[in-house]
Amino acid sequence: MSKKHPIISVTGSSGAGTTTVKTTFDQIFRREGVKAVSIEGDAFHRFSRADMKAELDRRKQGGDATFSHFSYDANILDKLEGVFRTYGETGTGQTRHYVHDEEDAERRGVPPGQFTGWEDFETGSDLLFYEGLHGAVVNEDVNLADLADLKIGVVPVINLEWIQKIHRDKASRGYSTEAVTDTILRRMHAYVHCICPQFIQTDVNFQRVPVVDTSDPFIARWIPTADESLVVIRFRNPRGIDFPYLTSMIQGSWMSRANSIVIPGGKLDLAMQLIFTPMVNRLVHESKRA
Repeated sequence: MSKKHPIISVTGSSGAGTTTVKTTFDQIFRREGVKAVSIEGDAFHRFSRADMKAELDRRKQGGDATFSHFSYDANILDKLEGVFRTYGETGTGQTRHYVHDEEDAERRGVPPGQFTGWEDFETGSDLLFYEGLHGAVVNEDVNLADLADLKIGVVPVINLEWIQKIHRDKASRGYSTEAVTDTILRRMHAYVHCICPQFIQTDVNFQRVPVVDTSDPFIARWIPTADESLVVIRFRNPRGIDFPYLTSMIQGSWMSRANSIVIPGGKLDLAMQLIFTPMVNRLVHESKRA
């Protein structure tokens, strides 16, 4: 953690909804005049798309059917830890971009499935914002959780997470339901061992819970809407959280435990604005005083 150069890390698996959280933070940064450097977890994958396919084939032939992007060794986590550490100490660092599609390729001048080159961060930033799979990993090789000042987990109930992934990958990447299902099954081991343990480290968790039937996520015709969901917000340390204020400002909310508040799904953006705006301002204020 760094008072001088704070880091915010948003962690969740593919299809969890971390991009939605990033959008809200972008709004907060813009409104509050905060200059943030943003990095993506995809930038720290170890393999390009073609190389990942070759590695998957090699692992499968060797009897490993559990290797995926969720796996620690499919990512250069030591590099990510180095970026966190360097930024916390100096406010500088480097990142790159993973090019997902043709539109992104046209913008960045790199074919889909490849990485851009490493580039230096813009100077004069107030904080670093990470969004991806591994922002709070603690294992025998790295400790990213200790280097981030605010850690946020995005964890829908598992059936909803699968529905969101299936629909996203079919719509934006042209995958079949069967192909996405195979990916989900292959990732399950690493989901349990590499993704879930991070949510013990996060300061705030958001878990969306549908209130409609999602018993078979593989045949769901649509994603449950925000109005068909509740969101459980859990604070690891509730000290300093003004729960009476939050429940008064968010209509239809209530406390389910001493450290948890439940809100209507449609109030998620409002809740994040209310919770994180003062946290961001406090981090920036303390950084300028350090």
